Amino acid sequence: MQLAIVYSRASAGIQAPLVTIEVHLALGSRDVYIVGMPETAVKESRFRIHSAFVNANFDFPYGRVIINLAPADLPKEGSRFDLPIALGILAASRQIPYKKLLQYEFVGELALSGELRPIEGILPIVLSARDAGRSLIIPRANASEAALVKDAQVFYADHLLEVSGYLQNKNNLGSCVPPVVSKKNNPLDLADVQGQPHAKRALEIAAAGKHNLLLIGPPGTGKTMLATRLPGILPELSDQSAAEVAAIASVSTQGFDPARWTDIPFRSPHHTSSGVALVGGGRPPHPGEISLAHHGVLFLDELPEFNRHALESLREPLESGKITISRAIYQTVFPARFQLVAAMNPCQCGYAGSPKRRCRCTEEQVQRYLAKISGPLLDRIDMQIEMPSLPSLVLSQTRTGDVETSSVVKTRVMEARQRQCRRQSKSNQELTTQDLSQYCHLSEKPQQLLNQAVQKFNLSARAYHRIIRVARTMADLSGESDILESNISEALTYRYLDRLKYDQTR
Repeated sequence: MQLAIVYSRASAGIQAPLVTIEVHLALGSRDVYIVGMPETAVKESRFRIHSAFVNANFDFPYGRVIINLAPADLPKEGSRFDLPIALGILAASRQIPYKKLLQYEFVGELALSGELRPIEGILPIVLSARDAGRSLIIPRANASEAALVKDAQVFYADHLLEVSGYLQNKNNLGSCVPPVVSKKNNPLDLADVQGQPHAKRALEIAAAGKHNLLLIGPPGTGKTMLATRLPGILPELSDQSAAEVAAIASVSTQGFDPARWTDIPFRSPHHTSSGVALVGGGRPPHPGEISLAHHGVLFLDELPEFNRHALESLREPLESGKITISRAIYQTVFPARFQLVAAMNPCQCGYAGSPKRRCRCTEEQVQRYLAKISGPLLDRIDMQIEMPSLPSLVLSQTRTGDVETSSVVKTRVMEARQRQCRRQSKSNQELTTQDLSQYCHLSEKPQQLLNQAVQKFNLSARAYHRIIRVARTMADLSGESDILESNISEALTYRYLDRLKYDQTR
């Protein structure tokens, strides 16, 4: 009767809970039993392991092999457990040393030849193994991604024989060395956008305070062009934020590209995307667009054309910064602290209020089109601005040297973010109602102006608080310690749909 224990990691969202693999060799008919909620790919590992043993000249033990994946109530999926199960069988049959196994964690899929194949979601595994104080042994194909995690001791191998030889002190394994990541210049510059000073100012404010932004205007006014330049004026990701972004991409269906380690996420899903595509789902659950945009920008072009149910699913993540996906045996939490930038036309034909082209929509059609965006969702968008059609003279002008570039605007944005960090250790958009009373005190005149606007436009309490947050960001951009009356006045100009709906009800 022989027993061996090997450590590995499962997948639960962007978490990688520890799995203890217990291998017990017992007398009885020759068979392999895997228990502990294994999915189909885990159950099939016994066939891959048996062929790998034969081709690597290992002896597969006779008798009954019982493999327990603990904790038993945690679902286990994927082929990541092939390598640790194989090593557990080798240790239990005394073909490799047992005690050295306890110093390491193992993940990897086995080919029938014994070669190691890559797995999905390696970054959460590396982070968890580092925090647990153990070294990790992985397939070579996962090495470039795993090397991005600092202070983690990770080794890679190409074959089961290399791992067994290392555990027997016969050879060494390759060590993952963090690569040198060079910063890339963003080719999209804010200076390329002609005209639209009001929209550029709004984009700068949104970047400085991480505010959500809605751009409204006829086709061809530069809404998409402006939105795609937002990442170029945002501060660089910190190492912790970059690790979170990479961990989400690592467990997604599209995988993670190590060359984009420091890139700010910019996601632009098509308006036919479903609610599951936006918030995540599946079995097991995978992150959706809002999680892939974590610490970055989610751009929704043609906002009213999105499915109403899909848009409403964004309401909770916009407030909490996370999304909980519940299925029959799965409950997974993905982070989703993204900055929403949306664009839409003022009506179905797109030319309501345009001086260049006559609108074909009736007033009822315009109201029906705008009503596709619910009030609760609109309340969560801090800034709503109108982008008018550009005059022909502006369109014919070429880019001049006095136009502000993204680097100049980015400098002001970073200074405003630093003021927020020193004052409250978070962005203005993340301020709670308790924080507002502490960090956003209004004097008599600004408070009076805001109260008048709330009564006139029938604003909600959420809209009231968001106006204060936006005004606080404006004060930070200008270096003011207090919110001025001019800040409140300007913040009110960024509530276009609220003013429009008020005018239509009169």
